[in-house]
Amino acid sequence: MTPQTTRVWLWLHKWSSLICTVFMLLLCLTGLPLIFHHELGHWLGTEMQAPPLPAGVAARAVTLDKAVAVAQRVHPGRVAQYASPEEDSDDLWRVTMAPTPAPTDDFRLVVVDARTGDYLGTPPLHSGFLWIMFKLHVDLFAGLAGKLFLGLMGVLLLVSLISGTVLYAPFMRKLAFGTVRRGSDRPASRQEDDRARKQRAAQRRLKWLDLHNLLGIVLLAWLFVVGGTGVINTWADLLVKYWQHDQLSAYLAPYKGQPTVPQGERAPIHQALHAAQEAVPDTRLYFMAFPGTAFASPHHYVFFMRGNTPLTAHLPRPVLVDARTAQVTAAPRLPWYLTALLMSRPLHFGDYGGWPMQILWALLDVLSIIVLGSGLYLWLKKGNKTAKADSVQRR
Repeated sequence: MTPQTTRVWLWLHKWSSLICTVFMLLLCLTGLPLIFHHELGHWLGTEMQAPPLPAGVAARAVTLDKAVAVAQRVHPGRVAQYASPEEDSDDLWRVTMAPTPAPTDDFRLVVVDARTGDYLGTPPLHSGFLWIMFKLHVDLFAGLAGKLFLGLMGVLLLVSLISGTVLYAPFMRKLAFGTVRRGSDRPASRQEDDRARKQRAAQRRLKWLDLHNLLGIVLLAWLFVVGGTGVINTWADLLVKYWQHDQLSAYLAPYKGQPTVPQGERAPIHQALHAAQEAVPDTRLYFMAFPGTAFASPHHYVFFMRGNTPLTAHLPRPVLVDARTAQVTAAPRLPWYLTALLMSRPLHFGDYGGWPMQILWALLDVLSIIVLGSGLYLWLKKGNKTAKADSVQRR
């Protein structure tokens, strides 16, 4: 590599790292509790669990129609937007209630016992520690603009990783892999002169530089996966809108101009769900969208059905069911870009594989905080050193 090429890579690594480091630190810090969001949610009361059944009481299957009816009794002035079962069991129904079918942040999540039909509560969704961590991690409380900004920071992270990898080989040419030059750990004494103190500070900075480079190259693959999937996640809203415009609109063309199916004219939900399960066998409900909502049309229930294998469980397939007749209109396969989006989410949060994967993701996250923090430390130390040199020259 020529000196000029090296300077270009150094410039790319320096500025891409400096611009994104603070935001990447924020994402690592806020992402750490989100790795355990289910466990923390149960502990903090933001996620509900099905209570044990009393002795002598037999569990009975409660249809989604009954769960929605319970939710509407709890919030009579609202309409159902979405509904879904408990992620890891069939003991709960979750129904999202909002003032209108249109997208809004003013919604309530009603939890109904799927065994008895009892109302279990409305967990808080717009307050608390996990909500603050989630909003900071996803959009900085700035909506779509915040997501796209964080996506740009993610792209800069990928640039810094690539440029750092290119520079690592020539940097380590004269050192064995994993070398961390520690220098003397003896604390500085009052008798040492300025030259000795500066030398000790340089040795300390060199140790952090070696540690930064070592951890960076060890974490390279993980950072690239998490950074890349994070960038894809920031495009989620745009990708869904594009899918609705590009493909979903073709299936809805015969219904163009027709008003939203009134609630009193809709077929029973359990009947429509049964039709969706027959259209896509060996699947179970992931979540459903009611007519007029962002993930449906004014004329359809849309059921997102997922498979029973580790791979297909993360790739829900939409099934459009006519809200009046409960007849399946279409069951399209998702395009590649939505498949990439859905696969990126569990990879980003380590949300598969149970506790071992979560602990591994948390450990790698902590090491990433050290890498980012050491890079910021090295830059600040270098800046202080330059400022002191300029001050001496001006004297």
